[in-house]
Amino acid sequence: MPAIVSSPGMRQLIELAERIAQSNAAVLVTGESGSGKELIARAVHHYSLRCAKPWVDVSCAALPEHLVESELFGYEKGAFSGADSPKPGLFELAHHGTLFLDEVGELEPRMQVKLLRVLDGVAYYRLGGTRKVTVDVRIVAATNQDLEQMVESGSFRGDLYHRLGQICLRVPPLRERREDIVPLAEHFLKQTNPRLSLSGEAVRILEEHRWPGNVRELRNVVTKAAVLASHLEIGADDLFLTPQRGSASLTPTPVLTVPLGMASAGSPANLDGMEKNTILRVLAQTNGHQQRAAELLGISRRTLSRKLKLYGREAVRQSYAS
Repeated sequence: MPAIVSSPGMRQLIELAERIAQSNAAVLVTGESGSGKELIARAVHHYSLRCAKPWVDVSCAALPEHLVESELFGYEKGAFSGADSPKPGLFELAHHGTLFLDEVGELEPRMQVKLLRVLDGVAYYRLGGTRKVTVDVRIVAATNQDLEQMVESGSFRGDLYHRLGQICLRVPPLRERREDIVPLAEHFLKQTNPRLSLSGEAVRILEEHRWPGNVRELRNVVTKAAVLASHLEIGADDLFLTPQRGSASLTPTPVLTVPLGMASAGSPANLDGMEKNTILRVLAQTNGHQQRAAELLGISRRTLSRKLKLYGREAVRQSYAS
């Protein structure tokens, strides 16, 4: 994974990851969706003494709840219907290496308990197994959620949070490291079409945009512009971005803001209602693409799916029609 780093903040973060890598401490990487948490996690592995050993990554949000345990810890033949042969879990595959648990905040409580025991060095059984498995794995976890707040609300175990976060690294959003915007954009442009370049006006607009979707959004914008460009120089109009004057402030802003008229008469004034309207509005803007909507909202795909189930099909259908 190439690291395009120009800002002082990201350079310091990479240097810190290099120092941390020499230990076996668990690392928790936090930051907004698309900001580059996996890059920092990979840097920890790259600079560690385990760099020649396996790197195994898994998104805790992408796995169905009933498969999380079998994926992490493996299973024996006959453990359940369809288990025709034994399968090692991701912990075993990462033995002597690094296991990257992305979106760790999505783990349900029962799995949090089992994960905590394994992190404390307790041997475990595969599903349906009778022989305990012991592994030596460096854990690096990542989340875009506020785990401290989740601990306070009771949705995440405090002991697991402290075990995962022996060392915490925060990846700043792209709007707080504007020196990285143009180098990243040029890198993505070169990947798509090396013959193309950015005009001065395009560079200005890229630097002024707030990038709520962070590096992932920047990559999508540049890739789209490169594919659709009719000239060898990417102009401002090719980016399909609205100039945002005065947006160079480093003060973090929410990914989405609620329109001023949302709480007026005829619209729900409570927080749940505003959340529902915001989610359905973004879903409509992405033409029903749930993964893209989740990225813009700054939540996981699983969380978005749960919300949509609560709203029902009729509400979702009406959001497309509006």
